[in-house]
Amino acid sequence: MRNPAWIILSGLFALASCSSNEQKSAASQNEMEAVEMAAPPPPPEAPPALDDKAVISQDKPVSSTASAAPAATRKIIYHAEVRVKVIDLLRANARMDSLTRTYGAYVSDASETREDGEWRYQMKIRVVPGRFQALLGSLNGLGTVESKVLGSDDVTAEHADVSARLSTKRALEQRYVALLGQAKKVSEILEIEEKLAEVRGDIESTESRLKTLNDQVAYSTITLIYFQELPLNTPDAPVLSFGSRLTQAFYDGWQLLTGLVLGLVTAWPLLLGGALVLWAVRAWRHRRQRATKATGE
Repeated sequence: MRNPAWIILSGLFALASCSSNEQKSAASQNEMEAVEMAAPPPPPEAPPALDDKAVISQDKPVSSTASAAPAATRKIIYHAEVRVKVIDLLRANARMDSLTRTYGAYVSDASETREDGEWRYQMKIRVVPGRFQALLGSLNGLGTVESKVLGSDDVTAEHADVSARLSTKRALEQRYVALLGQAKKVSEILEIEEKLAEVRGDIESTESRLKTLNDQVAYSTITLIYFQELPLNTPDAPVLSFGSRLTQAFYDGWQLLTGLVLGLVTAWPLLLGGALVLWAVRAWRHRRQRATKATGE
């Protein structure tokens, strides 16, 4: 059996060793914290370099509808050609007047003709693109649609090009005007005025083309032809009496007789040649017969 004093001493020694280990670990932890506090802070990370595109994208963020914007601003020219057979052309005219008022359209050109057994009316209708299809569908009520041709032209690129060229020409015009105010020599003034006149001519031509494109885009075009068939009048055969028929028979006989006489007169060389041949044959036979008789005697 162990001595109680020895057990007490062993316990005290174990407690002392544990406390010393705790003090050492605490001291090492304090030293690490002190080292970390004394160490200089890490340098801040440099911001990423931005190019021009990135700056533009940050200054002007792309909206969610940016991709749909080009489709909304496209320049489309719609056109159609329709041919309709109607029963009553006058009623069709009244119907077309009503349709144009209903859809807010207008007729730019119209013509009416009667030929080849048809009474035909042709017109060119201008209507806004939003009512283009609806007006086309209403034309079916005029009569029997014989043909319908639809088409569209995308002039977005051409419209943008013409607009850009117009802006460039106008800027060039302002530049020439400024140079004209600064010119002092007559030769310079004349040269600048010549260039200015040329530029202004280009501006007028470009403005005319841009105006035409805007008009074609703003109003779609329908070329409509509707016609009514007309009966062809055939003359009735005349009713001839017996006397008329008898007179006609005498006239036909006389025509036959005169035709024969004229034919014989026309063929006189043949008749003369035939007569000569016949006379030569008869003369030859006659000489032969005489020669035969002389030999027999």
